[in-house]
Amino acid sequence: MLKIILTVATLFFLAVSVRAQQSTASKQVSSFSIDAPQLHVAKKIWVYLPKSYADNPKKRYQVMYMHDAQNLFDKKTAFAGEWEVDETLDRLNANVIVIGIEHGNDKRIDELTPFKNEKYGGGNADAYLDFIVTTLKPYVDKTYRTKTSAKHTTIFGSSLGGLVSFYAVLKYPSVFGKAGVFSPSFWFSEDIYKMMESAPKTKAKIYLLCGDSESKEIDVVADVNKMHRLLDENRCYCLHLTEKVIVRGGEHNEKLWREHFEKAYLWLN
Repeated sequence: MLKIILTVATLFFLAVSVRAQQSTASKQVSSFSIDAPQLHVAKKIWVYLPKSYADNPKKRYQVMYMHDAQNLFDKKTAFAGEWEVDETLDRLNANVIVIGIEHGNDKRIDELTPFKNEKYGGGNADAYLDFIVTTLKPYVDKTYRTKTSAKHTTIFGSSLGGLVSFYAVLKYPSVFGKAGVFSPSFWFSEDIYKMMESAPKTKAKIYLLCGDSESKEIDVVADVNKMHRLLDENRCYCLHLTEKVIVRGGEHNEKLWREHFEKAYLWLN
């Protein structure tokens, strides 16, 4: 009898585990693989198409490029909870295509950092962004019905993804006209501030967000405030091209980014 009970319990545990691993991505999400010669790998790309896409064969859509695709749509692949990007955009009936780029696992730091750090290395973001701009974006624009101009193209990420998104709108102003910059790792290198100080006037819309409880070692709020001040010096704050949000009690995690993605998306658009 004990053996039977244990067997039933084991089967129940396995059934629960299988259910826990089921995909939570909506039917609007698909994926494909594309060679990234700049990075010497093949990249898995996740695609969110708006609910109206199939019903409007002539309609074109703005595009949002997002980093760390594993964490955007699916709890099964997320590191510590997903952003629920697809559920949020479905609920809003949003007219946007999202292109999620999977991070390179052990190469993530290299890909998402524009400058080297003495302790952590990195500094290969130029190759990563070249992949997006010269390989991925042309493929996306050819394959899907997109609005291709910078004013209709957003780049969005958190942590190192926030850093590289900010860098991208400075380096490629004719490609990316908007950026979502969540919990940015500006601490990684002082060179990002130097680049901002010497940059031509930027017309990009930029949404800066962080929590005030993200780290005991790094003052993320001070970093975001510093970059916000440099943006105001670069262009008149009267243009309302920058939004800064400091979340009380916000920690460095997907919960913070998930809960504030909707407001950031609506402000950027």
